[in-house]
Amino acid sequence: MNLLAFDTSTDTLSIAVQRADATWEHSGPGGAQASATLLPAIRALLAEAGLSFDTLDAVVFGRGPGSFTGLRTACSVAQGLAFGARGGAGVPVLPINTLLAVAEAARHAHGCTRVVAVLDARMDEVYTAPFEFQADGTWRGGDDFGLCAPQSVAVPPGYTVAGNARAAYGERLAPDAPHVFALPTALALLHLAPARIAAGGAQPASEALPLYVRDKVAQTTAERLAARQAAAAALPPILSAP
Repeated sequence: MNLLAFDTSTDTLSIAVQRADATWEHSGPGGAQASATLLPAIRALLAEAGLSFDTLDAVVFGRGPGSFTGLRTACSVAQGLAFGARGGAGVPVLPINTLLAVAEAARHAHGCTRVVAVLDARMDEVYTAPFEFQADGTWRGGDDFGLCAPQSVAVPPGYTVAGNARAAYGERLAPDAPHVFALPTALALLHLAPARIAAGGAQPASEALPLYVRDKVAQTTAERLAARQAAAAALPPILSAP
């Protein structure tokens, strides 16, 4: 299959293209820059692979959890490209969990088959989920993932922690477990894509939706004022001098 894959959920932008059995990769700065650089980088990589939007079979993207801005960028670009591909006939999208992509990247780079995937969620929290690679070539787990403090991440015996959170939280994150650095790369998304497509994971472009774990990351002005008033009301009274 001819596939385009990308992930913008972290501070690293990752793009990969598959043409039959050959792959091409690109990485660069993510974050706020991804919204400006993603499309030009996709076009350049497709041209390098000798492909175009009219020769794609599907668009694969990291749907989250991750950066709110990054996930919105990935979903909107995936949806737009999928709708417009094949001369407007469109192609399906394949949303893939970014924590699953971390596990696959760790397996591909380090041979890990039992992984607790952990991504830095900022705000002194991490996204985390356990995965185990099966004999049939698929991963088990990841349905029960969530958001917690780094010191609350549980690592079963025999599992390796994979992700990008170790640098931010050091010994607070599973100090007794083995660690490897891994990101939800576009190449990992391509490795996961065939089994996911075979299992019916491909969806219409309209279903290119982000997977948010936090409901919100900012308060309104009224919410901030209410929080300050509540904090002030909780302070002990100031005693007057006799």
